[in-house]
Amino acid sequence: MAVIFVTGMSGTGKSTVLDGLARRGYRVVDTDVGGWIEEVPRSDGAGTERHWREDWINDLLTEHERTGAPLFIAGTVWNQARFYPRFDQIVLLSAPLDVMLERIATRDTNPFGKTRDQRDQIIKDTAEIEPLLRSSATTEIDTRAPLAETIERMAQMAAPPASTN
Repeated sequence: MAVIFVTGMSGTGKSTVLDGLARRGYRVVDTDVGGWIEEVPRSDGAGTERHWREDWINDLLTEHERTGAPLFIAGTVWNQARFYPRFDQIVLLSAPLDVMLERIATRDTNPFGKTRDQRDQIIKDTAEIEPLLRSSATTEIDTRAPLAETIERMAQMAAPPASTN
């Protein structure tokens, strides 16, 4: 059964879509929470980059390969491409920048993007990083569509969730 990676810029709805898939019974892992990510010094010495803890992701994918249950993993980190061969689908969630910034301004589930510096970083990252994500995605979903429609499209990429009986 499928392992589907969900990526996209801040404010595109990754966590919201994962919550909807979890309510349908799918196993989901939002790598923005729970220690999946570490800050790693950049090779040029100019600050840090967000990277997955590769041993954790490897263990998660190995477990999935043993169980075969559908799995949705979400995140946007510098080393995600190392795991692309192990994903059945790479889904880019996208929305226009003004929509993303409005969502970030009004959300209460994540403090990122509330400061001017963070918003400027989101604008810069959207221009620089989103094209890289798009070029490696197998599917792109515009999250201006109704949430239920986006969740249904994601669910159709995987087999039905494992029975909880």
